[in-house]
Amino acid sequence: MSAVYLRLNAPRTAGLQRAPLLERLLARADASARESDWRAAAFKLIAPGDALPAIAPLAQYADLGRMDRASVFIATPVHYIAAMSSVRLPVDGLVELSQSEAQALAEEFNRLWDDAGVTLMAGRGGALYCAFDEPVRAETQDPQRAVGRDIGEFLPTGGDAARLRRMMSEIEMWLFEHSVNRMRAARGAAAVSGLWLWGGGATLKELPQPMGWTAGHDVLFGAFPARSHYPREAGSGVVVIEQTPGAEDWPEAESRWLRPTLADLGAGRIEEARLSAGERCFSLSAGWRRRFWRRTRPWWESFDDDT
Repeated sequence: MSAVYLRLNAPRTAGLQRAPLLERLLARADASARESDWRAAAFKLIAPGDALPAIAPLAQYADLGRMDRASVFIATPVHYIAAMSSVRLPVDGLVELSQSEAQALAEEFNRLWDDAGVTLMAGRGGALYCAFDEPVRAETQDPQRAVGRDIGEFLPTGGDAARLRRMMSEIEMWLFEHSVNRMRAARGAAAVSGLWLWGGGATLKELPQPMGWTAGHDVLFGAFPARSHYPREAGSGVVVIEQTPGAEDWPEAESRWLRPTLADLGAGRIEEARLSAGERCFSLSAGWRRRFWRRTRPWWESFDDDT
């Protein structure tokens, strides 16, 4: 089945605005379903029959090239809030580092952990990767899933989880009064409480070659050549949209991605469009316009976890 998967990836913020076209589509969708792993569902559309590759090796290879290590994890900078009996990752808890900050952390980490069989690498745009000389196998979670929640249920599990958890705890202690955090505090920026290790797997010798197309910024789909505009040829694609529906820049996202997708759907050039946010995905076929009697509601209510 040819389909376009549109992922709304903007963080949930206060003061959300209505988005009439999106709300009509959600109201008239064929069906909705929960998706615990939206990337896996989207990847199936552009690479049918292929298993979803581990995210960290894919991102690291696209960023830094082939690496002589056994396994690699994404090391996402996070800012925690500690309560009496829990530690939470707030809505703004995913921290963006400058390139110089990432490089400074990587250089000092590698001096301190020189003989531990682990290396921290700075990629482009402030990205960080944690590579191990030996295989490290654990089930990990995208930190985006932990936003606004107690982090306990999202920490690594599985065979080598204890090693990852220990490493994450040691990193928290190392960062507590790090010079990078002192400089961030001086300009009013959030401190980096820790590095969230996730998406790990064996390092790659080459990138997979999906059949479909991709667009937008994402740690997984950003590893493939990205389209800047909707392609003329029909076919399956994944679009990661960073604009918040209803925001000032939302009309640009609508005209660039949403309306061309609907045009292809109506013309039969694709069979399905999917609208995804959080852990819910809505599917639309060409007949969505005929359900004009369905009432709309604020778009964010459609994606609430309890709907």
